[in-house]
Amino acid sequence: MGEGRRPHAMMFPFPCSGHINPTLKLAELLHSRGVHVTFVNTEHNHERLLRRRGGGGALRGRREGFRFESVPDGLRDDERHAPDSTVRLYLSLRRTCAAPLAELARRASPPVTCVVLSGLVSFALDVADELAVPSFVLWGTSACGFACTLRLRQLRQRGYTPLKDESYLTNGYLDTPIDWIAGVPTVRLGDISSFVRTLDPTSFALRVEEDEANSCARADGLILNTFDSLESDVLDALRAEFPRVYTIGPLAAAAAAATHIDRAPTTNGLSLWEEDAACVAWLDAHPAGSVLYVSFGSLTVMSPDALAELAWGLADSRRPFLWVIRPGLVAGAGDNHHALPEKFIEDTKDRCFIAEWCAQEQVLRHGAVGGFLTHSGWNSTAESIWAGVAMICWPGFADQYINSRYVRDEWGIGLRLDEELRREQVTAHVEELMGGGQRGEEMRRSAARWKAAAEAATAKGGSSYGSLDKLVEQLRRLE
Repeated sequence: MGEGRRPHAMMFPFPCSGHINPTLKLAELLHSRGVHVTFVNTEHNHERLLRRRGGGGALRGRREGFRFESVPDGLRDDERHAPDSTVRLYLSLRRTCAAPLAELARRASPPVTCVVLSGLVSFALDVADELAVPSFVLWGTSACGFACTLRLRQLRQRGYTPLKDESYLTNGYLDTPIDWIAGVPTVRLGDISSFVRTLDPTSFALRVEEDEANSCARADGLILNTFDSLESDVLDALRAEFPRVYTIGPLAAAAAAATHIDRAPTTNGLSLWEEDAACVAWLDAHPAGSVLYVSFGSLTVMSPDALAELAWGLADSRRPFLWVIRPGLVAGAGDNHHALPEKFIEDTKDRCFIAEWCAQEQVLRHGAVGGFLTHSGWNSTAESIWAGVAMICWPGFADQYINSRYVRDEWGIGLRLDEELRREQVTAHVEELMGGGQRGEEMRRSAARWKAAAEAATAKGGSSYGSLDKLVEQLRRLE
C-alpha cells in the first residue's frame, strides 16, 4: 500500500490514564495493520510524560507512520489542583480544544481519514464532521457498562433518579430491580452506575454521562474493550442498536498477541506516574499465587478512616500484599505514608510492599500474584481477566458497580466488599479468595477459564482478532 493511499487515524483520548492507555493500545494495533496514526495528548500531559524518568522515550522516538502530537487543554495551573479539576478539564476541553484539534488534522500528512476518540470528548465528533471524515468512539467501559450508561436517560425519565432524599441511599431503594435493559440480566438500581445515586435533579455528572453515551450514535462505529464470549447477550443487544460494533478486547491481550504475531506494539503504555520497578523484584521472592495485589486506579479518593480499615484488614489477613498508594489516593493527606495507621508499617514490614505506582499488567501476570483487590474500573477488570486473577471488588464510581456485579455474579471470578469498609470483612474476603476453601478454588478455576477465553479471542482466528480486521478494512475503504 503506497504512503499516499494509507489510512490515517487521528486518535484523541480524554486526558486521564484510564482513557489514554486503552486508546494507545488501540492505536498500536491499528498501526500494526498498516494504519498511519497521529496520537494526540494534551500539552500538559505531553510535557508531564516527557519529564517522567524514562517516560519520554516513546514520545520522542520516531517510527514510520506513528507520531505523537499535542493540543492545549485550556486549564490554568491553579485549576488542575482544584477538587473539581476533572469537571473543569471536561468543560475546558469542550470550550477550547476543537479548533486546535481541527487545525492539527488539517496540517497532517498523509491527510487524516478518520478520527478515533475516547468517551468524554464527544466534541471531537464535530471536528470529524468539520473535516468531512468518519469518526469512531472507543468507549472505555465494559459492554454492560455502556448499555447501562445508555439507559441513564430512561432511568431519569421514569423517575428512578434523582433520589428523593438521603434516606433512599440506605433504606433499600437502591435494591430496586431493573429488568428492562436489553441484554443485561436483572440488576439492582444501585449497580447501574454511581450517577443514579444523586439527589440533584440537575446533576451535572448524570447529564454528562447521558449525553456522552448517547452521542456515540453519531459515530460511524463503536469500539469496545471486551470480547464476544464474555458479554454475548449484551453485545447482541447493542449490535441491534448500533450498526457497527467492534469488540477488540481485552486490549492488553490483543496488544500482547500482536507483539508475537505482527511485531508492532512497542510503547508499553504512557504512565503519568513513575512506576516502581522494585515491586517486581519483591514479587520474584514470593511463592506462586501467594501475594494479594491492591490498587484502586488513577482517580479513586478514599477517606483516612477507610484507609485505616483497609490497612488493618490487610494486616490481619497475615498474607503478603503489594499495595499501590498513589499521590492523591487519600483525601487531605499530603503524604500518603503518613496517613497510614501507626504501627502498620512495622507490623507488616516483612510481608508488605507499598508503591506509588506500578506496571499493572506486568504485576497481574506475575506468577506470585494470586488475587487483586480492585476498584473495578474496566481497564483493571479486563487486565485481571486476561491475567486469570480473581478479584475482591470495592466499587465507588461510574460503571464500577456494574463491573463488580458481573465479576461476582455472572463470571464467578470475585467477591465484593460493602461500601463502608470494615477490617473484618476485608480480612475474611482475602482469606476466602486466597485460601484453600471451595469458593476460592471455584473462583480460581473460573478465572483460568476466562483467561483462556480472552487469549483465544485475541489470537489469530479469534473473535477480537477478526473484529480488528473488520475495523481496519473499514478504515481502508474510507481512503
